[in-house]
Amino acid sequence: MVLSRADAIDWAAGLRREGRTLVFTNGVFDLLHPGHVRYLQAARALGDALIVAVNSDRSVRAQGKGPDRPINPDAERAEVLAALACVDAVVIFDEDTPLEIITAIQPDVLVKGADWGTDAIVGADEVRARGGRVERITLAEGYSTTEILRRVRQTP
Repeated sequence: MVLSRADAIDWAAGLRREGRTLVFTNGVFDLLHPGHVRYLQAARALGDALIVAVNSDRSVRAQGKGPDRPINPDAERAEVLAALACVDAVVIFDEDTPLEIITAIQPDVLVKGADWGTDAIVGADEVRARGGRVERITLAEGYSTTEILRRVRQTP
């Protein structure tokens, strides 16, 4: 399900009241590929429910991924993610970093790819301060949206 920010905060609070473990991750998730799916499945296995925060189109452009990114609009990226069995909820965030949405949702487990250094994970201090944990998941080799786009652009 794709939730508004307010509904995502309420949904997360309901899980906490039930004593369930909420896992949070975030990203662009443009051109969804098997590496994304494996990552999300591994994240979901760390708790009772997984919420994915998706960068808005504006925040993707602010990351400097290129003038033609994202390929798919945020609402479509969120819809595709929400259709995955391992994803319980999706919320779109517009800020340059996910700190505000992490602080609002208060996940028990914050997940990022192992390509992120421990000190570079936004929200890690806030999650740990509440007694939560931060997990880094090894990424599946050979999968990259940037690489897929490079190959497509080379095709005559």
